[in-house]
Amino acid sequence: MLKQRLITAAWGIPLIIAVVWVGQPWFAIITAIWGLLAAREFYSIVAAARVPPLAYFGMVWTVLLIFSPLYPGSFAQPLLLTAMVMLPLIWLILRPNREEAFTRWAWTIAGILYVGWLLSYMVALRSMDGNFQWSKWVLTVLLITFASDTSAFFIGRKWGKRRLAPSISPKKTCEGAVAGVVGAIVASFILWRLLPLSINPAQVTLLGFLISVFGQLGDLVESLFKRNMGVKDSGNTIPGHGGVLDRMDSVVFAGVVVYYIATIVGR
Repeated sequence: MLKQRLITAAWGIPLIIAVVWVGQPWFAIITAIWGLLAAREFYSIVAAARVPPLAYFGMVWTVLLIFSPLYPGSFAQPLLLTAMVMLPLIWLILRPNREEAFTRWAWTIAGILYVGWLLSYMVALRSMDGNFQWSKWVLTVLLITFASDTSAFFIGRKWGKRRLAPSISPKKTCEGAVAGVVGAIVASFILWRLLPLSINPAQVTLLGFLISVFGQLGDLVESLFKRNMGVKDSGNTIPGHGGVLDRMDSVVFAGVVVYYIATIVGR
């Protein structure tokens, strides 16, 4: 498993950097493809463990929400969110089998918001830098999250003793969580020197801390979802890392935090 993780990281990180490099609209298109695959995994897990959600509607709306930061005008996102709530309810009342209709509706909405709405923040972050090839904020999210996850994994594997959340993710340790925060802060200072981040040292420290904490919370949220559904991984698409959904859990939570930090500091 460790060997597979390292091999995947060896080709995956350059590929991710290349995706960031291409800019819009290609970054949004690739993110939408990723989101579509993640939504498919989400709905497949729910359908196997609970009730069948409106998977096709959910996947379409996931993609539409991911693209929403690129739409002109201020009414596009509210319109999409309103239609997201209303259309599946209308569809369900027209169906002959109305049992568990609201449960199906709730899981459909959950998938759209969890995957589509949260991933749209990454598209919005990439748009902040216009056509600048090295999108500083997207790279900040991806590389610092990777540094946090890597530090937590190896330190937790070597020295981890106290369980962080045994009822949710038994393998995660407090030692690993602290190492993840330290690794993220160190990575933040390295990126601060390499990228034009218009923040001061105190803000750099806070940036690394928040990315790590929220990234780890995002990881725990997905672990809780899988535990409730009775599955270990969302899929086996990525060797050594599980499914597509497994690889976006930390990033989407961190992306939301960085988006609002970037907005506050004036990009």
